[in-house]
Formats: sequence, structure tokens, C-alpha cells
Amino acid sequence: MYRDVSSCNTYDYGDAVYWDARYLQEAGSFDWYQRYAALRPFVRKFISTSASILMVGCGNAVMSEDMIKDGYEDIMNIDISSVAIDIMRRKYQFIPQLKYMQMDVKDMSFFPDEKFGAVVDKGTLDSLMCGTDAPISAAQMLGEVSRLLKPGGVYLLITYGDPKVRMPHLMRPSYNWKITLFIIPRPGFERPEGCSTPEKSYLEPVPLTDKGLLSPSFVMEDPDSHFIYVCQKMDDPNLNNAAPYPLNTNVL
Repeated sequence: MYRDVSSCNTYDYGDAVYWDARYLQEAGSFDWYQRYAALRPFVRKFISTSASILMVGCGNAVMSEDMIKDGYEDIMNIDISSVAIDIMRRKYQFIPQLKYMQMDVKDMSFFPDEKFGAVVDKGTLDSLMCGTDAPISAAQMLGEVSRLLKPGGVYLLITYGDPKVRMPHLMRPSYNWKITLFIIPRPGFERPEGCSTPEKSYLEPVPLTDKGLLSPSFVMEDPDSHFIYVCQKMDDPNLNNAAPYPLNTNVL
């Protein structure tokens, strides 16, 4: 498994020093990739509002705030940057449903096994894949995510990484995850005028081959789409090939 450099630059996105400096320089909030409004159908379908949720690499995004406004009750937010955590603690000090801790996703030993019903990741694995020792860092993070998930819990990964570069990391047998893929266009994408192909429903899972890859005939409407991997931790290893089931079927 190789380092994914498809959207990387010279910055080391896995380094706390980089993020501390960035958050000191930038005011306001920033959400990577997609805002909650676009992700809401997937969050509501696969994560119960009563679940204990871990938001990894929270940064200064407002997604957790938006989820609380939408009825979610318990979100633990972690980030490698102490600067970001200090900012967010002060901002949300009067919202008890939101908690913040400085922590490296490669070592979340502070939390006991099977602590969370869901883990949400919007760009954090991507950051590690741009850093040094990317495959090792990814394995450390994903191993911790698997450890922290309750049976039946969901790791919701929002990423720029297509299955060719993400599935080799997600399909480790030790995680025992049933993986379902969705693809959504980047914010602001508009279909070309006169496009003759039927418009796709982004809420429909994308079929994958036996190796976890997209079919050679699959065509993305937006070449810069984002990928949503719903990784559900199975109770029984023998159920790993069973059809996935949502935790919350009442999609609002």
C-alpha cells in the first residue's frame, strides 16, 4: 500500500505543528469537502441521534454544531491541534453535548474499547495519507477506530480517495467491516447542459467488484466527487458478506 499523493502538496498534514500554525493564522470556521446539509441524509440514515459519536480531526468545523442542532446528543471531538481544541472549547463551552480533547488519532488509548457507536471522519485519514509513513499512520488510526467502535457501529469516512486508494486500507480482515460506498459531487457542481445520461441518485450505494473497486464501466458525473465509505463493524466475522443494514432507517 502506497502513500496517496493524488491531492497532496508540500505540507505535512499529519503534523500538529502545521495545524497549530494554521489555526493561529486563520479566523472563523472551515468545513472540509462538504457541509452537514449535504451529508445529512447519510448521517441520519446510518447514525442514531442517541449514539455516542467520535468526531476525529474536528478542526474548527461547524459540522458537530450542526449535528447537535439536528438532534444529536453526544459528540466527542478530537484534534491533534491544541490550538484548534482551545478555540472550540471556548466557542462551545455552554453546549454540554459537545466535548473537545486534544488527541492524536493514531493513539486514542484514553478511550476504552467499544466506546462509540459511530466515528465520523471528514478528511482526517486523507491528512495522514499526505504525511510521512502514510500506510503505517493509516493502519494505526484505522486500528484505533475499529477498537473504539461498538459492534454494529459505523465509521463514516468522507474523503477524496477513490476505492483504488482507500479500500486496501479499509478492507483489513481484522477490522471486520462491512463497507458500503456512496459518491456525491463536490459543492457547486452542475451537470453539463444537454447531458443525455439519466441523473443518478446519490443516496443509492455504488456497486463494487469483489476486490472492492469500482466497475471499469462506472462513470462519475463529477470527476472531483467525494466518496463516502460507510464501514459497519460486524458482530460475527461470518457475517462480513451479509447485506449492510442501517442503524436508523427513518431518514429525515
